[in-house]
Amino acid sequence: MASPRTITIVALSFALGLFFVFMGTIKLTPRLSKDAYSEMKRAYKSYAKALPGLKKLGISSVLLRKIIGTLEVGCGVVLTLVPGRPKDVANFLLLLVMLAVLFFHQLVGDPLKRYAHALVFGILLTCRLLIARQSEDRPEREETREQQVNAEEKNKVKVS
Repeated sequence: MASPRTITIVALSFALGLFFVFMGTIKLTPRLSKDAYSEMKRAYKSYAKALPGLKKLGISSVLLRKIIGTLEVGCGVVLTLVPGRPKDVANFLLLLVMLAVLFFHQLVGDPLKRYAHALVFGILLTCRLLIARQSEDRPEREETREQQVNAEEKNKVKVS
């Protein structure tokens, strides 16, 4: 049977992956929801206006939206389908994207309800990364410590 840690990692990876594939797709195409796509276009225009440095770098609101949407879709697919270390890399990249999104929302003065999802999913990504990075050999370390204590007790008994 799988450990609770493994079940948690798989469930978080799958759920977060699907969420980011969905949100990234909304940023890239109006096929899922025309209203949400229009809202994303409007929001990214305000982000680009608030960051004049992007224009100097040649990054328009459309390019910014497409970069973030593509990152979300790509990393979401990795979180959902790819096993191993690439999930942690995708998780980290999405965490950076969430930090950027929170920065954008703060920059334009959006109310909390407009960016609460970014906070929640940033926390979930952080939790998933922390759980994934925990050492799996922790029980072995505890057993090794118990063996050391037992060996010390045996040595004390022999000396007495």
